[in-house]
Parts: sequence; structure tokens; C-alpha cells
Amino acid sequence: MNILCIQNDLRTPPGLAGLALIEAGCRLDVIAPHDGWSSRQPAADTAPLPADDAGYDGLMVLGGPMHAGNDRDYPALAQVAGLIRRFTAADKPVLGICLGAQLIARAFGARVYPHAITEIGFLPLDLLDAAAGDPVLGGLAARQHVMQWHEDTFDLPEGATLLMTGETCRHQAFRIARATYAFQCHFEVTADIAREWMRGRAQWVAEERPEVLLDFEDGLHRHLPQAARFAVDVTRRWLELMP
Repeated sequence: MNILCIQNDLRTPPGLAGLALIEAGCRLDVIAPHDGWSSRQPAADTAPLPADDAGYDGLMVLGGPMHAGNDRDYPALAQVAGLIRRFTAADKPVLGICLGAQLIARAFGARVYPHAITEIGFLPLDLLDAAAGDPVLGGLAARQHVMQWHEDTFDLPEGATLLMTGETCRHQAFRIARATYAFQCHFEVTADIAREWMRGRAQWVAEERPEVLLDFEDGLHRHLPQAARFAVDVTRRWLELMP
């Protein structure tokens, strides 16, 4: 199976989700359109996105620091939203993580906007009743502690089913159509990825959210093993939705 993976920021790789797909025998075609890099042509100067879903069985859209509607600075975002709609219309599974989730919301007409606070760290998320019969989340533990790092949130698109919620940010995961899934959390992170993010923003976090910096390593050790299992379960179950 061929999976198109759109990497919106070079510091935000597919991580555990990508590893689970590769271990399942998938080929991951990674394109970083804003940075001009792709796994197929790593020496090229540009990395154009495909025009449609031809040749791919699924689409994964990763996170990034930009706002989902910032087409001026990141003109490829509009094309990413178009690909999300195209894959969904073709009944091919779509998986959006953080910014990827926000782009799914945007693709289907929902508003994406700044959240009241920046959520950072391993925070508790609760599966809702609608998740009980869901093919991706059904049967998993009702509470998950998963890595978060986001400033924005979104309204639910029309026809979407809310699957997970949080204490400070209500819309944490939803499904639209048969197999398009949006997760606000970063379930894909490894310890190295999470630490690299913290190193890159340590001064800001120390000034604005010192409690997050103090608790970060403890949260990593307490919650990453379970969060990693959640990542593998979600990714493998999503893969089973391939038509």
C-alpha cells in the first residue's frame, strides 16, 4: 500500500505513526511542500504535491507551527486541503495530526481559530460514547494521556462525529465520512521528537508556561509508553480501513 505523507514542518516527522505503517509493509511517500523536500527526490529543489489521489491508498497529514489558513506564507496549504477532500471523496482513508486535523476541519468548511491557551505536554483526553463503536478507537482505554502542542483549535465540520475531548480543548478527535480521521494531539511523537520541540522553544516555555517545563520529563516517562501503544493501535486500525 502506498501512503502519501505530507510533512508540514521538517521538525515534525511521522514518528511512531510512520514506523507503524512501514512495519505493516506500507510505502511512505513523504513530501514536505513548504521546505521543498521529498523522500522520492531528496536532492531536488522543489517538492510539488500530486494533483490528485492517483497511485495512493491513503493520506496522512502531519503537524506544523503555521496557522491552517495562512495561505499567504504557505500557499501549499490550500492544495493540501484539496487533497484531503479528494481522498475523502474517493473513500480513501485520511489521517490528520494536529495541523493535519485543523486542515481537515478547514477542508470541510469549519472554522480554525486561536485557542484560549497553548496546550503543551502529555494531557488527559477522554474517548466519548461515539468512540465505542468506532473502527479506530473502539475498545481502547477511555482515558489517554497524549502529547499536545498547539495554539489553535477548530469547530466541527458539518456531519463530523466527535470522538475524543479534553479538559481545556473540547474538539480533540473527529471522524468525517467513512475513514477520514482528525486528531488534535501528537500521538506520533517519540521521546526524541518531543524533547527536540521543547529544546527549540525552551525559553518561551520557561517564560510563559514554567509549570510545563518543570513537569515535561516526568510526563514523558510516565505517559509515553502508553501513548506509544495508542499511536500504534490507532495507526494500524486506520490502515485496516483501506478499501
